[in-house]
Amino acid sequence: MMLINCDMGESFGIWELGEDQTIMPFIDMANIACGMHASDPSVMLKTVRCAKAHNVKIGAHPGYNDLQGFGRRFIEMPLPELQALFIYQLGALQGICQSEGVQLSYVKPHGALYNAMMKSDIIFMALMEALAKYDNSLPFMAMAVPDYQRYQEMAAQHNISLLFEAFVDRTYQQDGRLTPRSQSGACHSDLQSICDQAMQLVEQQSVLSIDNIEVPIKADTLCIHGDGALAVDVAKALYQRLKSVSESAENVS
Repeated sequence: MMLINCDMGESFGIWELGEDQTIMPFIDMANIACGMHASDPSVMLKTVRCAKAHNVKIGAHPGYNDLQGFGRRFIEMPLPELQALFIYQLGALQGICQSEGVQLSYVKPHGALYNAMMKSDIIFMALMEALAKYDNSLPFMAMAVPDYQRYQEMAAQHNISLLFEAFVDRTYQQDGRLTPRSQSGACHSDLQSICDQAMQLVEQQSVLSIDNIEVPIKADTLCIHGDGALAVDVAKALYQRLKSVSESAENVS
């Protein structure tokens, strides 16, 4: 069954972003911000407790140290410095998980760091090396792209398993990459389009690009952006649709 993941815990102090408590019952995996692009220790603890209450897997969502830009701005830095920043965030969330008697289950970089690693093999390998030193039993989430095998080969050098994700609320280009947020039409704005793309990913393992070309995308999980205007509606709709698909498959078998 296809799993649903969502970026969560991205509030800061008294400023709230997203509806985590409403969305949590309808997802399988929570990507929890680790204090650099968003969140703070109290928000992290609250989000971990919410995930625990709903039996949702917890993933670290590390990003660049960019609260003002929400981690969506690329920051040039020496690789050892990037690796230290990455490990620091994993340790922070894992400490909170340990205090609540739950496990950190996987890692998914955020925003500009996520985009950078998918464009630069050097950055991707730097993160693989850092994760291997920290705990190579933690699966690493990356973008499901047509040439996904190349990323598997790089991860295998450090005995790290990959989880590939596709995005239901973002549009794609012909190369299987996301349309940059700087371009118009980068995000779907209606629930029907989002659900149609999700079901095509599940049933046909493909998406229609922004210029209407079918692109093969083989994903293990579908991502919802918790800060999206339709996040709650999307989570509920996908939960029901995927549940129906799973029940139908069980009846056939």
